[in-house]
Amino acid sequence: MRLTLEIGFSMLYCLSRSFSKVLSILEEARFKNVEIVDEGLHSLNEERVDAIRKIAYDRDLEISIHSPFINVDIASVSYQKRRASLRRLKKSILLSGKLDSPLWVLHSGLRNNSSYLFSDVNWEMNLRSIRELAEFSKMHGVRVTVENGISNLHFLLSKVEDFNRFYDNLGDYEIGLTLDVGHANIEGEIFRFLKEYAGKIVHTHLHDNHGISDEHLGIGDGNINWRRVIQTFKEINYKGSLIVESVRDVGGSLSRLVRLIRETSILN
Repeated sequence: MRLTLEIGFSMLYCLSRSFSKVLSILEEARFKNVEIVDEGLHSLNEERVDAIRKIAYDRDLEISIHSPFINVDIASVSYQKRRASLRRLKKSILLSGKLDSPLWVLHSGLRNNSSYLFSDVNWEMNLRSIRELAEFSKMHGVRVTVENGISNLHFLLSKVEDFNRFYDNLGDYEIGLTLDVGHANIEGEIFRFLKEYAGKIVHTHLHDNHGISDEHLGIGDGNINWRRVIQTFKEINYKGSLIVESVRDVGGSLSRLVRLIRETSILN
């Protein structure tokens, strides 16, 4: 039975391994959709992009890129830190364009620890930075998508209300939503996101937790109702990829996801 939803996996689970491990995994990937994390040992450069592109072409893989996130804050009140963050992110976009990667996943900026002093400034800097990245990405054939974060980790864009305000303020920029189901579970808003932002969701991260912390567990190892999640993706006619972003039991998670998709197809 052909799957009714496209699935794949993120390289987040092997971020502590060498880049050569990324290439060997790509050579053997059983699913065509793979997300590479442009961070740490896996940071992209021209040589690495060439190697990935060759394998992707030979194996008909579709590669998405998760932007750098360590020490990156596009909403920082510090001009120097914000510009350094944007330089790093623009390099990632440039390399993603050379990789012919259609989607580039971005974390929003952060609320300052002294948010009572800088909340409006953080919000405005976040907007300006995302607009700047959207304009830059358009020149290089890359689509920026913003991932929902977690409010207790100070991400400016975490809840549905945050995205309502964001899209109201954004202006005429094509910015899709990468729905992180694990993050949405912590906020208690999985199905609200799916219903209210059905037309904006272009990419998805799947991992499990118990609704408290960002555990990145395997599918079925937390308290998320995955059968209902998959059913809802079908109901909203989702056309993007379902990317498993667990940090352990990735193979088992992919197998369970395949089974869930097939079972919900039979029920329909």
